[in-house]
Amino acid sequence: MESNDKKGMIVTTLREKAVLKQKVYDNTLDQFDRTRKILAAMAREINSDLMDADKRVRMDFKERGKFDVLLKVAGDILVFSMHSNVFEFDRNHPVWKIPYVNKNPKNSYCGVINIYNFLADSFKYNRLEDLGYLIARVFINHENQYFVEGKRQMGMIFSNFGGEELSRDALKKILYTAIQYSLEFDLLAPPYDNVKIASVGQVEAKIQYSRMATGKRLGFQFNSDDVMPE
Repeated sequence: MESNDKKGMIVTTLREKAVLKQKVYDNTLDQFDRTRKILAAMAREINSDLMDADKRVRMDFKERGKFDVLLKVAGDILVFSMHSNVFEFDRNHPVWKIPYVNKNPKNSYCGVINIYNFLADSFKYNRLEDLGYLIARVFINHENQYFVEGKRQMGMIFSNFGGEELSRDALKKILYTAIQYSLEFDLLAPPYDNVKIASVGQVEAKIQYSRMATGKRLGFQFNSDDVMPE
């Protein structure tokens, strides 16, 4: 009898939670494919407006497998990366204060598309120690409802979770905002004392980047108070 109960629980879990997660995954993958198409079209359109400008400032769109695409924008590279897994939020996350989630906790299961900002030279010169920054992440659930966590300083907070599906126009707005933010986010020279000493070996072998990782530093930490407001 006990084994039958356990089997029933497994069947119920597979029928409900596993199917739910598959729906979340499918929605997230569809939105990532839409992201891919929007970015490719965006690069073509903007490049056509830059025909008379320095070729080095033109956009370059590249696909890196099923879950990653890169967009080079002048001296920056934005990496758009879909995670293949579905996530739940910890109990302290502000998402639990939203009525849409309180009424149905299943609505909290989300897939995620991360947006990172790197320096283009980090990829060009294979500087593996260089740093990139997560500037936003887009969460999508089984009903195609969405919200974005990102830097409050970039004004990139889209938090109408439960009130708006992720449309093409909404996604396009998110992508444009991320690109504009990366262009306005300048590289800062590291503190002098951090780089004032280098060994002959570091210089000769060109591995000084292990001591002086290059990255676009914000001047502040990415703390929990920088994400979606309560």
